[in-house]
Parts: sequence; C-alpha cells; structure tokens
Amino acid sequence: GFGLPPLEAMGCGVPVIASTSSSLPEVVGDAGLLVDPLDVDAIASAMRTMLEDANLRSRLSALSIGRAARFTWDACAAQTFAAYQDALAISR
Repeated sequence: GFGLPPLEAMGCGVPVIASTSSSLPEVVGDAGLLVDPLDVDAIASAMRTMLEDANLRSRLSALSIGRAARFTWDACAAQTFAAYQDALAISR
C-alpha cells in the first residue's frame, strides 16, 4: 500500500515509527523513525527512544505536519493525470 495510516497520523502531528519496506520511507521521509520490520530489537529500540526522548517526539511532530501537507489529493490527481498522459504519449 501507499502508507495512508502513517501519513494520517503525521497529518495530526503524531510522530511515527514505520517500516523501511515498501513505500513507507518515501512517505515518512525524515519526519519519523524507520526500522527494519523483521528486526524486533530495532523496533523495540525505536519505541523506547520515542517514549524517552521528548525533544525527538517534539521535533518529529513538527516535521510530520509539514511532511504530510505535501501529500494532497490535488497533487495525487495531478500526478495520476500526468502519468496517464505520459502512458498515452508513449503508446502512440
């Protein structure tokens, strides 16, 4: 999937921990902590860090709102339309 759950959380200013797999690194960027989804120790460490570091939570919260604002439905529609135009141009 695209990563709507972390994006929605980020739009609310919630700092997130997300997987390094699929599209999540592109969605989360530097506005969250990224971990290997198969590394239990890395997940636990990220959770501990997020719980214990108020400055990190505050910084990621601020970054999250700005990062999520870049993903709008208008931008999605424009990019989808452009992709279809490109596909049609290539097939001609």
